Amino acid sequence: MSTKASQSRNRIDSILINQEWCKRCGICVAFCPKHVFEDDEEGTVSVPRPEDCIYCELCERLCPDLAITLVPQAQDAQAQEEGAHAKTAQDAGAQA
Repeated sequence: MSTKASQSRNRIDSILINQEWCKRCGICVAFCPKHVFEDDEEGTVSVPRPEDCIYCELCERLCPDLAITLVPQAQDAQAQEEGAHAKTAQDAGAQA
């Protein structure tokens, strides 16, 4: 039920949809500003584009069934990612 947002530019690790709780209302599909969600003809929701998630939390907050959970990256993964970006920027500045 989870979808990994691998190599994402955001701070989300996965988007979980509890299909047992979901009543297939389509609110998440309709309100997601980045069109991360899709539904099929029965209304079953999937997450085909997790890498586009900007962690605005609209889906999680608007879901009337509390069926969506956004799982943030672990703090150590965030620190490593931010450290790598800072190191790259420092290296670029030193080469100039």
